[in-house]
Amino acid sequence: MLNVLVDCRRAGVYRLPPCGRTVLLEAAEATGLTCFQVSFADADRIGRALGELGQALGFPEWYGQNLDALKDCLTDLSWCQAAGYVLIIARAEILYAEDKVGFQALNEVFAEAVAEWRSQACPMWVFYDLPADVLATLATLG
Repeated sequence: MLNVLVDCRRAGVYRLPPCGRTVLLEAAEATGLTCFQVSFADADRIGRALGELGQALGFPEWYGQNLDALKDCLTDLSWCQAAGYVLIIARAEILYAEDKVGFQALNEVFAEAVAEWRSQACPMWVFYDLPADVLATLATLG
């Protein structure tokens, strides 16, 4: 897991691997990656998810809780400089079930942020901690 996390070419949006959250957190710490954790348990719409992300990642006051502001903040984490970034999102099955369009738009922003960091040779990872039967099409890192 250590070698994988520092490889920005493989960074992307994934389902949390079977090794689980603890192993991922330990690997992120060992490789100098900053890890953020957020729960979407109360986020049945994209607006709530954006609010949860802003709070969990400590976004600046100017964060407007919209997709453009999310992209701006995710691609400029100057207040939290690190060798790379890991975002673990729990309970996203609620957002997926209630706001599929918002969920898709959110993942497009994540993919754009990952690509931007990749262009700077810095890994950014997004992992969804989801039950096995939810979003089975989402790749796992193996």
